[in-house]
Amino acid sequence: MVFMGDRATLLETGRFVQHRVHRSENAAFGVSVTESNETTDTSETPETPEIIKATETAETAGCAATVESTEFTENTGSAGGTGDAGDTGAVGATEAPGSAESPESAESEARHRRAADAGDTASMSVLGALLLRRGDLDGAEPYLRGATADGDRAAANNLGVLLHQRGYVDDAAGWWRIAAVAGSAAAAHALGRHYRERGDEPGAEYWLRQSAEQGHALGAYALADLLEHRSDVGAERWLRAAAEQGHREAAYRLARMLDRNAADDPHDAFGHPGLGPGAGDRPGATGRPVARRDDGPVAGPATGRVGEAEQWYRQAAARGHRRAALHLGAILEQRGEPKEAGRWYLISAKAGEARAACALGFLLRDAGDEESAAVWWLRAAQDGDGNAANALGALHAARGEQQTAERWYRAAMDAGDVNGAYNLGLLCAAQDRTPQAEQWYRRAAYAGHREAANALAVLLLQAGDATGAEPWFSKAAEAGSVDAAFNLGILYAGRDEDRAALVWYERAAAAGHTEAALQVGMALLHQGEEQEAERHLRCAAGGGSAEAAFRLAGVLDSRQPPPGPPALGEPMPEKTECEEWYERAAEQGHRRAQVRVGMLAAARGDVDSAARWYREAAESGSRNGAFNLGLLLAREGSEREAALWWSRAANDGHGRAALRLALLAARRGELTEGQRWCARAVELGPAEVAERAARLLEALHQELTA
Repeated sequence: MVFMGDRATLLETGRFVQHRVHRSENAAFGVSVTESNETTDTSETPETPEIIKATETAETAGCAATVESTEFTENTGSAGGTGDAGDTGAVGATEAPGSAESPESAESEARHRRAADAGDTASMSVLGALLLRRGDLDGAEPYLRGATADGDRAAANNLGVLLHQRGYVDDAAGWWRIAAVAGSAAAAHALGRHYRERGDEPGAEYWLRQSAEQGHALGAYALADLLEHRSDVGAERWLRAAAEQGHREAAYRLARMLDRNAADDPHDAFGHPGLGPGAGDRPGATGRPVARRDDGPVAGPATGRVGEAEQWYRQAAARGHRRAALHLGAILEQRGEPKEAGRWYLISAKAGEARAACALGFLLRDAGDEESAAVWWLRAAQDGDGNAANALGALHAARGEQQTAERWYRAAMDAGDVNGAYNLGLLCAAQDRTPQAEQWYRRAAYAGHREAANALAVLLLQAGDATGAEPWFSKAAEAGSVDAAFNLGILYAGRDEDRAALVWYERAAAAGHTEAALQVGMALLHQGEEQEAERHLRCAAGGGSAEAAFRLAGVLDSRQPPPGPPALGEPMPEKTECEEWYERAAEQGHRRAQVRVGMLAAARGDVDSAARWYREAAESGSRNGAFNLGLLLAREGSEREAALWWSRAANDGHGRAALRLALLAARRGELTEGQRWCARAVELGPAEVAERAARLLEALHQELTA
């Protein structure tokens, strides 16, 4: 390459000789760089070539030409930017208008000016850099040109900066080349950025690598950016090199890279990760207002955001990188450290990061401070955060302020958050505005919102359009909607397509859907696969399904012999696992489980518990509970109260209760009443009861006609 030959020639001439080892030079060139593969997370500010400040490090008579030591200052702010990418390039500081110089600096400048006017190369370089930083380009240029002519490489770099600021980009590149060939890492960095802007990536890589290998942090960062743009694995090495020297943007991007390497970000073929949390455990559930809290402020699973990545996020955040503070807060929140997470969210939010303000709002809401949460959500929403707008909409909807909620949902939609349309659909559906709900669901579904697709399918199914509902259920289910998979199972089961229904039930069950696991368990029980059925029933019961707990208890109950009455003096036997599952179902209001728990308690001799459970079942409408409670009361001598519960059971269709009432009436001599209940028992059955009731009815008839 041409520039390699130039480098050899210039070094042979001895025109630019490095007499002292330079410290790392910070320079930058004016191009905009975005983080590869993280365009939504990083926007860097334009870079400006760095002005190298040459200073004398030794006062040696007659040695001005040999003093080439340079100082370079790192500017951690940005050149008119927003704050996060300010250290992508150090910017030559210029004095603010009206700023006063200290007497020492004024005296130093006067001394350098006298020496420069007398022809001292080092002083010309220092004075030129000082004037350039101040913005006095006309005053700086002659001094820089004079020092450059005497072989001062810092002056050559700064002359390039000056020409670049005047718009002479090619001339600037020429002087950067001269300084870079002489060993200036800062000039090599600026030259590499120049080549990259021109589209010459091989040339850019060569010069950036020269800068990076000399320990120049900005050169290492720029080289890493170039390599990452090409998906080169060497990018991590140079990001790490820059980060270890305190480059905050490099530290942030290194952390992001480590995140991606640890765990790939999830993406769905249809829909977005985290859109629409679980919508309830009822068939056809369509969800609740969504603000993507489960998504968090950063993408990807929590398991990837740990370890070394956290250390680099912390380093970048400590240096003022607001997005690093956001990610650090997310890590700490997921780890269960809300106070520390809130501190970093607050720092990031105050620096202008809307997502951090939104996350802080959720943190405050979870802590019970809804009013403060609303303040931060409002701030984030006004900055264009759709997630925060959705959160505000949900907040106002919960307060019954429907118009305000709708306004914020529309704001979320305008901000590009598809949840806004979905939540508008939910809002309209709650108000029985079905056509509008369908419109918003359809809009969100076409945008890829899987729960909206499921909700749209439910609406169509309720309207009798099963043909139109099925493809939307399918799309939502294929995109990962658990409710849609369950609803597809219901749809196929309604058509008696049991095999297809079981496939979708199993898919939903595998994703943790409680009712789907119950359906799979019941289907497997029907097929005689008891062991596999038990596994699914345990999952459903553990997820809170009372029916699953009852059926699981039934499976376990069938495997053990019926308990006999406790022998006199023996302690009451302990509860079995099946009884514990019956009790769990009973505590959730399952009437059959309540009756069964009462029967087991009675078998154990625990009359009080048996009576309590029978009574709960009876009061909930269980005729078996009422009948058993009557038996228990009659055994205890409370026949009058027993008759009341038997009457309730018989009126609800319990034949045995009717027979008991007939026997009770006959014993009291109320023959007509006994005949009435016998006739009712014959009518209700079962066969054994009907036969006994018929014999009693005949006996009563004979008694009455005798």
